Amino acid sequence: MNKTKRTIFESAIKIFSQNGYSGATMDSIASDAGVAKGTLYYHFKSKEEIFNYIIKEGMNIVKERIESTAYKQQDALSKLKVLCRIQLELVHEQRDFFIVLMSQLWGQESRQLELRESIKKYIDYIQSYIVEAIENKILKCGDPSYAAYTLFGTLCSVAIYELINEEKKNFDDLTNNILNNMLNGIQIENKAWD
Repeated sequence: MNKTKRTIFESAIKIFSQNGYSGATMDSIASDAGVAKGTLYYHFKSKEEIFNYIIKEGMNIVKERIESTAYKQQDALSKLKVLCRIQLELVHEQRDFFIVLMSQLWGQESRQLELRESIKKYIDYIQSYIVEAIENKILKCGDPSYAAYTLFGTLCSVAIYELINEEKKNFDDLTNNILNNMLNGIQIENKAWD
């Protein structure tokens, strides 16, 4: 991504997170990026094209950052921990991106359908780590797809936590807590559901 496109990318995320999709304009994105409208239109034909670009690139950034660290890990559980820690770090560092992501999930506009498809691909990516953990007898058998959605949703809930609470948590503590809840559950042993 060249410098101008990077600047537009960052400004678009900021404007979409502050104003929502409907309230964002090409003018406000160009102004925030410090580029002429012609420059903006040279790179992107429409607001929807910018939106789709930031979702695609944002999800690629998440995946690339995970892959650059996870490949060094020997076992599937360590890879899951890396995935959790990096996604938590990114939720914190790229808060505006995750606000945009979560705010546009609902609806039937083409951008929302494309967003859901991007997230589905990322969840499939998470699922591959879970399948590896099942194959290595680290996780018990079950529906890996459901487990991947559960993990993704749990990790995204940290964005909500950060919006509501001022104090910041240690990422290693958050990662261990989330994985502990997923792997061991939250129920006290030998307690039956009523």
